[in-house]
Amino acid sequence: MTSRHTSAAPTIHRIKVTLAGSRPPIWRRLEVPSAITLQNLHAVLQAAFGWEDYHMWVFETPIGRYGVADRELRIASAAAKRLHQVLPAPEGRIGYTYDFGDDWEHTILVEAVTPAEPGIAYPRCLTGRRACPPEDCGGIWGYDYLLEILADPTHEEHEDRLEWLGLDSAEQFDPAAFDLASTNTALSQLSAVLIED
Repeated sequence: MTSRHTSAAPTIHRIKVTLAGSRPPIWRRLEVPSAITLQNLHAVLQAAFGWEDYHMWVFETPIGRYGVADRELRIASAAAKRLHQVLPAPEGRIGYTYDFGDDWEHTILVEAVTPAEPGIAYPRCLTGRRACPPEDCGGIWGYDYLLEILADPTHEEHEDRLEWLGLDSAEQFDPAAFDLASTNTALSQLSAVLIED
């Protein structure tokens, strides 16, 4: 008797990732391999939002916390867990926190799990809204305050904040901007075709 190993066709998780507390919402809709490790999903989220990967991070899931392994913080290795293990079905949610100081909390919602399409490279961004906040601006409340300062040229901190951001004028930072092509260019370094044509 011979045994044959048959592997299921690769699947894709379509996820919507929203920056918690952002008003109007800052979000990205992504398609990622269901078997992606949480460590690689972290890299995808960094690229999709435009974060610079300077800080600690963690995924909060129903079965544990995953990031850079740390016994004291009770964080297991994100390299050892895959997305489909923590979010097996649509409507499931997990949290992702980037920068334990600024506390950028993201909600990850699975919208669908579908077969991978031939010839398509994953991960990819389908759409999104609004610009990523600058690193180290103080979390969502600090970002709101930064936008208030940038909108008011008479504010006492206006010039200091422009200098901190490396801008000549506030018009150079558009919080409503989202560039799908640039986002997918950033993701292309992490992408691979799962099923050849």
